[in-house]
Amino acid sequence: MLKPFLFAFILMFGLAVMPGVANSQTAIISGKILDENDFPLPGVNVTVMGKQGGTRSGDSGQFRLQVQPGKAFALIFSHTGYKTVQRNFLLNSAEEEMITIKLEKGSTELKEVTVTDERSRREAGLVTINPKQAINIPTPGGGIESLIKVFVGSNNELTSNYTVRGGSYDENIIYVNDFEVYRPYLVRSGQQEGLSFINPEMTRSVNFYNGGFQARYGDKLSSVLDIRYKNSGKAGGSAYISLLEQGLHLEGSGFKNKFSYIIGGRHRSNRNLLGSQETKGNYVPSSADLQGLLSWQFNQKWTAELFGNLSQTKFTLVPEFSQPSASVFSPFFTSNLGMDIYFDGREQDRYKTNMAGLSLNQQAGKNLRLKWMASRFKNRESESIDITGAYLFGERSFDKSQPDFGLIVNPLGAGIFQNYARNFLNINVWNLSHKGFYDRGNHYWMWGISFDHQRVSDQIREFEFQDSAGYSLPYQPGELSLFRALHSNADFSVNRYSAYIQDNITLGDSSGVSVQAGFRLNYNDLNREILISPRAGISWKPMKWKRDIIFRGSAGLYQQPPFYREMRRYDGSINYSLQAQKSWQVSAGMDYNFSAFNQVLRLTTEAYFKSMWDVVPYDLDNVRMRYYGTNNAKAYATGIEARLFGEVVKDAESYLSVGFMRTREDISNDYYYQYNVDSLNRPVDSSLTQNGWMRRPTDRFMTVGLFFQDYLSTNRNFKVFVNAIYGSNLPYNIPNSVKYRNALKIDPYIRVDLGFSALLLDSDKTKRRSHSPFRNVENIWATLEVFNIIDRANTISYLMIKDFSNTTYAIPNRLTPRLLNLKLVARW
Repeated sequence: MLKPFLFAFILMFGLAVMPGVANSQTAIISGKILDENDFPLPGVNVTVMGKQGGTRSGDSGQFRLQVQPGKAFALIFSHTGYKTVQRNFLLNSAEEEMITIKLEKGSTELKEVTVTDERSRREAGLVTINPKQAINIPTPGGGIESLIKVFVGSNNELTSNYTVRGGSYDENIIYVNDFEVYRPYLVRSGQQEGLSFINPEMTRSVNFYNGGFQARYGDKLSSVLDIRYKNSGKAGGSAYISLLEQGLHLEGSGFKNKFSYIIGGRHRSNRNLLGSQETKGNYVPSSADLQGLLSWQFNQKWTAELFGNLSQTKFTLVPEFSQPSASVFSPFFTSNLGMDIYFDGREQDRYKTNMAGLSLNQQAGKNLRLKWMASRFKNRESESIDITGAYLFGERSFDKSQPDFGLIVNPLGAGIFQNYARNFLNINVWNLSHKGFYDRGNHYWMWGISFDHQRVSDQIREFEFQDSAGYSLPYQPGELSLFRALHSNADFSVNRYSAYIQDNITLGDSSGVSVQAGFRLNYNDLNREILISPRAGISWKPMKWKRDIIFRGSAGLYQQPPFYREMRRYDGSINYSLQAQKSWQVSAGMDYNFSAFNQVLRLTTEAYFKSMWDVVPYDLDNVRMRYYGTNNAKAYATGIEARLFGEVVKDAESYLSVGFMRTREDISNDYYYQYNVDSLNRPVDSSLTQNGWMRRPTDRFMTVGLFFQDYLSTNRNFKVFVNAIYGSNLPYNIPNSVKYRNALKIDPYIRVDLGFSALLLDSDKTKRRSHSPFRNVENIWATLEVFNIIDRANTISYLMIKDFSNTTYAIPNRLTPRLLNLKLVARW
């Protein structure tokens, strides 16, 4: 089945690599332009002094220019906001010289920020994040995703998952150097998750689109996270150690700077974090990964990159006991409730992820760049759970003066439960793709074609038994019933084909208008659905206005073909004919730069509306999503967001984000019977009732995120970092219950984390002795982190328990309390 595609791919590749005829009457000068951080700098003007024309550096910072041989000349390298650089040359006929130019920020950096960041300001939904801040942000998970949660909100500090504008985490797509990356699918809670995929120490740039993203990005409904790893070739590295995580990364170059590499390894154990939770026992969590990006520049036209990732997470839990508090799900309310649970058994989980990707970049012409990619992703997961619990709950004594303090003094219910699972999942994804970029002045064309072969094999063996007050639930006289049971096997493959074309149009510098327009095609041979998704974005900067404002908007059709998790129904069966979820999305907003506190600040606002159909509903329990597996709902999401970026304190970047949102869904055929009772609580009649529009599991009306940095006014070597998140309440659905969908609410999520850093070794190497072990170290920082400083017991989900009178109680599952962490970071 792959032969025709491979033949076409090889044919296109062969045509692209046909060499041109060299012109012996000219000389060539080429190279790469870097900024002060050794990152490739695109858009730099390269001109010959005293002559018109020239060229500009591409996205990778590279340039190539033909010059006249035998005569001395000077090249001028200029870019707004950077100091102009001049270099003198004298080349012979047919000679080619390669150089590397580094530009430094000019003295007017603050005045020019509105121009240097113009691209990110003009694209709808784009948030550009400084990856250096991911190292500083004080959160238990750390990393790039923790910075994203400042902008989109969060309700679980133990996971790298995030939801955007009412969508589920499965509606987000992540790229690392244009390779799509994945995460484990069987994970039930943040306790099991371990490391996120992205290594912040290896990251060069972060572009996050929270909606309105362009046609060049994939077929998902909510967001795009576009990560670029470093490949500058600068020699260096870093090492860090903390109570939760340890890591090391190295980077450098060789073979006359033709070869560059960056390699990073991490290890994480959440034992200290999980040991403070309500469920006491023996936690053995361990997660480790190894990532690398190797680059080789064959010549000025060809560059190759090899990206690899090996990741493994192990999670073992032998629970002993738990003493959570409770609230009541009934017409009555009883205070001071408590619950004692004693466990037997264990849980053992394994998640292994391997990925390898090869890309070839070809500078096929002055304005034409081509990229060829091949990758393979392999995922192996297993869950082994056999845990039994015996519980007693009722009114608990909280009077410290009494001998029964902390004990249940008035029992209301008792029972046992058993959770059993033997689940195995194997996923393999092969990808071949091509991307192209063509610059025609006011038009910048981008196109791509991709082929994915995905194979999924899984086995589900899972049941839950509940015994309350002497009988099993659901109660059936004379029978022993399971509360929930899944037993299924699946083994299938799917071929997916996708393509896109997009034009970025600049309608003249005087108009201040730019447009991005394109569309995507998608087809798979599983449900045989053809998807066409047009998308467009526009921005306008009033050139005659004194205020630096850019207005921007977007509109488009976003369609998400189903993957493994959406296709699995509640009973474990697979819906092979499941259609793509679809949505029309529109957004409009502005980007405004202004001066305050003697600094330049940036304010962005954006309003959006998403109309969705063929929606696959789901229930959210911790981080586990249980889909209905059918396209039986329609939904919408609407809201407004505002974000403030800038250095309120000089050289200390901070962020503030505020958002308001409503998202609702209408599930078809969600009928139930509403019974009317008499004075003796006996049913007398019933009526058929339909829910109508209900809150989606991610419906959070208000979110506020803050990341703030400061330092002592007399000593910048002592810094403080604040990370604060507020999110209003969320709905909680009673599983498998139509009548009690949205029956419960999860209280608002409030969390404040602090970090205090001190510089132990600065970058001044003149004072170090030649034999000092730290002679090549750039700096060393020590950090004390205080997680959840307000010690709020945030709720993530509920456990449903019945008492002797058949009243149902909701027992909240809590997240982490206050905890300290120490971290030491060294860079060289």
